Amino acid sequence: MSLPRDIRTFLSHYHGQADDPHASDNLLFYKNRLRCQPDDLLISEIHQSWREDYSRLEHNHGYIQWLFPIRENGMNFEAQALQLHEAAAMKEDSDVIKRIKASYGLMLDFYGMCLLNFETGLVGRSEGYKARYRNLLQAPHNNLRITRILKCLSEMGLEHLNAGFLLHVLNEQSEHKQLNTSLIQDSMDRWWANCVRNEADREWIGLTIKKARNGEIFSRGKYEASLLRRKETGSIAEPQLECTDA
Repeated sequence: MSLPRDIRTFLSHYHGQADDPHASDNLLFYKNRLRCQPDDLLISEIHQSWREDYSRLEHNHGYIQWLFPIRENGMNFEAQALQLHEAAAMKEDSDVIKRIKASYGLMLDFYGMCLLNFETGLVGRSEGYKARYRNLLQAPHNNLRITRILKCLSEMGLEHLNAGFLLHVLNEQSEHKQLNTSLIQDSMDRWWANCVRNEADREWIGLTIKKARNGEIFSRGKYEASLLRRKETGSIAEPQLECTDA
């Protein structure tokens, strides 16, 4: 299956795309010094007042590009694409990383999930997951939002969170028959699973998804073990056994 064009561009690190040193809206927003538009809110205000405001998160579309900037333009023309110098500065700012984590937590809750372990990326169900899962099934524009979220996390040096999200969804699909529509599967298989720039991890995730699609159960135990393996060895891929002559 050929990769979508935007995924190929993402995996190439947007090869040939120039940095604009005068564009810093995303950095200033995440430093809590610039209000996003059209909502006219600081990021701290969004984090404080929008959590569990599911109607606002569902029907408002301008905020997602501010919370998760990537090096692509979107539908909110009052938001700018992420610049290289911004990404470099944001990754080095501990306060910015805390706010990115809070943004991710905000959206996970909206999708019926919660981050259980930041170090491994382990995700679980939220208390009200059933209603949130139904919304995710019924509002497929969220599939595009998730692609943006995963791309942004990669840009921010937090790509380990992508595997935690992906494999949680796979476990839900495989073991519990949740989030298992053709639209979500297509978004996951073609877009989400490829928002991982580490080639070995991307290949392992793709193979694991393929096995699950063919009927092999991807259990919660396998999910947790894969994230622990990445934390301990640096790679989510299982080590290959070496064959030796007797």
